[in-house]
Amino acid sequence: MNEVLNTLTSHRSFRQYKDKPVEEEHLGDILQAAQAAPTWIHGQQVSVIVIKNQDKKKQLASYCGNQEHISQAPVFLVFCADFYRAKLASELEGMTFEVVNDTDALLVGATDVGISMSNAIVAAESIGLGTVPIGGIRRNPLGVIELLEIPKYVIPISGLCIGYPLEDPGLNPRLPKEAFRHDENYNSNQTQYIKSYNEIFKQHQLKRTNGKHENNWSYRISKFYQEKHYNNQYPDVPKMLHQQGFTCKDMK
Repeated sequence: MNEVLNTLTSHRSFRQYKDKPVEEEHLGDILQAAQAAPTWIHGQQVSVIVIKNQDKKKQLASYCGNQEHISQAPVFLVFCADFYRAKLASELEGMTFEVVNDTDALLVGATDVGISMSNAIVAAESIGLGTVPIGGIRRNPLGVIELLEIPKYVIPISGLCIGYPLEDPGLNPRLPKEAFRHDENYNSNQTQYIKSYNEIFKQHQLKRTNGKHENNWSYRISKFYQEKHYNNQYPDVPKMLHQQGFTCKDMK
């Protein structure tokens, strides 16, 4: 296995960091790798806001559900789906700007952000830094937009903590490869893989928490995605999308 594959398959989510700044050279390399990621039609629909200011990190930690590792991390990156430049390009060329009326724009933006963030994660880990993505940036998106002065046609999708890891949390076990790989057609018979994985996940949780938690994977996921719990976490996303100009008029 080469070094790239070793880095990719050794990914961990770090939520505790040393009191040590990330060198600007390293940060520049990470951002260069993120910017080099492929994007739909080479539209480059991604922008990254770099946060080092402690007060802003504390505010963002609060917005994200009091995730203290955001405050602790030396650098917090906010990855945004960015159609603002496309709007400016349309104005320069005297053309109408229709993409925000199409729900596919949201898939384009979110996908481009995901690919870019993946590059950033691998780049950071390749130089000995730890990361953890923060989807909670969408818990209070209107506050994030105001705090970071994000213009119309730009939406914050996810955050990324970066820093020198304080301790190794270990690898989380993954579902069986048979659940992930589908040859020629999708294999809907997933229940068998979930059941076998539940015991592996449960044992991992017991070991990781010194016996304090023993929930299996299916319980953890179903509890998170139950309607009342999930809807209460991200209530302002529809309002945020409308405010930022994404009308999605094609939805019926």
